[in-house]
Amino acid sequence: MDDVQVTTVATVLGPVVLEERDGALVSLRFAGELPESGAPPALPPPPLTARPPSPMALRVRAYFEQRDLSAFDGIRTAPHGTDFQRAVWALVRAIPAGETRSYGELARLVGKPGASRAVGAANGANPICLVIPCHRVIGAGGKLTGYAYGLARKRWLLDHERPHSVHKGGPGQHSLGVA
Repeated sequence: MDDVQVTTVATVLGPVVLEERDGALVSLRFAGELPESGAPPALPPPPLTARPPSPMALRVRAYFEQRDLSAFDGIRTAPHGTDFQRAVWALVRAIPAGETRSYGELARLVGKPGASRAVGAANGANPICLVIPCHRVIGAGGKLTGYAYGLARKRWLLDHERPHSVHKGGPGQHSLGVA
């Protein structure tokens, strides 16, 4: 069995947990929910023998701290899923930062125009958020709909990627006009 390297990165939206195997990212997820206040959850103190950050952890930091929207480009991923899920995830990964696509658009692109709900289910099963940017998928008419890690995080991420956005701070501090 291959060794899985697990790393936790502190971000403005709470801890992000990365799992890498054989040089490929197999999981990236937010740990915990945002409290009602919108403040990120508290992080445990780092271990006394903390190792240097992995290259992937540095990319996560660059995305959040330097607003490097290309930080996840070229990352090798190995998500586990069905052929349909992987097809949807490939389309989602191709959505440029600052843009969104609807579930219906993705259903048409995957060759199943009536499968918006199936696309939504595949998007919700995405094991590698941010790199496979499922937050960029929205409902018909631009409606902000479900996100496994909460709509406050989704709004913040979309605002973070929007051209000319100047927000700083946590998920309660954004200027996104999407409802």
